Order: sequence, then C-alpha cells, then structure tokens
Amino acid sequence: MTATPATVIQIAESIVAEINAGDFSKKNLAAQRLYVPNFDLEDMKELRVTVVPREVEYLPLDRVSNKFHATIDVAVQKKFSKGDAREIDPLVFFVEELADYFRLKRLNSFVAARCVKVENAVLYSVEHWTQFNQFTSLLTLTFELAK
Repeated sequence: MTATPATVIQIAESIVAEINAGDFSKKNLAAQRLYVPNFDLEDMKELRVTVVPREVEYLPLDRVSNKFHATIDVAVQKKFSKGDAREIDPLVFFVEELADYFRLKRLNSFVAARCVKVENAVLYSVEHWTQFNQFTSLLTLTFELAK
C-alpha cells in the first residue's frame, strides 16, 4: 500500500504538470519539483523551471476543518551571454505568463486547491545577475483549500 503524498507535495506536482503541459511562449519545458535547487552553472545554459514547496499554514475554518495555505516557489533561471533586453525580456514575459496562468486557478489534477495569491517579489536576482550572469526570477504561488 502506497501512502498518499503530503498535500503540499500534491499541489507542487500538479503545478509541475501544468507548466509542462501548458501553452507558453517558452516551449519544450521540463519543469521539475525539488526541495533545494542546486545546479552547476554549466546546467544553466538551458532554461530551468523549478517548483519548490516552501511553506504550509493551517488556519481554523470551523470546529473540524482548517483553511490550508500552501506556498510554492517557482524559479525561472537561465544563464545569459549579454544580459541585454533582447535576451532578458522574453524571460520576464514568460514569468508573467506563468503568473497570469495560475492567478485564481484551480489545479487540473488537484481541483480542491485554488491559487489565491501570486507574487513576483524577485523579478530578477541582482546577486545571480552579477555573480553568475544568470537570470533568476522567483514567482511565489499561494494555494488554498479546506482540509
């Protein structure tokens, strides 16, 4: 008998599936779920989309159930050569596409969860830009369900 994965893992896996199946400006994506994204710079020449479960919050809903908030980070990363607008603008647009896609979305394979908050607090990491010539944007999705 296999155990059902934790709710936050089911949500993260559903996000990965929807990104990989989605019709976005960036094609042939291979998003993956990881706990700690740790790539060599050589691996960053290709676009990387990493889904990381970050936080779970349980809020009382009524006497027997909770409102469950799962916070999931979606990192979009790619090493660049020049870092000019022609190279970076499509990546920023792709992050925006993901944000628009998930806003208020119910996940196809986990319909109990609905995205109630989308945040792009790190449009690009200055640290990654200057140290690694790498675009790194962090999209934070918060999904809610009763549990």
